[in-house]
Amino acid sequence: MTCEHTDTLPAGVTAEADVCQDCVAEGNRHWVHLRLCLSCGHVGCCDSSPLKHATAHHKATDHPVIQSHEPGENWRWCYVDNRIV
Repeated sequence: MTCEHTDTLPAGVTAEADVCQDCVAEGNRHWVHLRLCLSCGHVGCCDSSPLKHATAHHKATDHPVIQSHEPGENWRWCYVDNRIV
């Protein structure tokens, strides 16, 4: 399943880090899972993590789609459509 937001993603976006960039900047290492912004490569922690940086990144930037940044996972989530894409 796809959505119109996946059609506008730039090609070749790569992860800027293999840690939650915002947690590390704040001195926190208590994230649960990592999410990759497919618009810019920002890596943030999931909504099961205390600080929910991936969602905070979406709210600050309006970047619509993230992908799991966990080994063996490749699912994507569209914040705008509120569904897996």
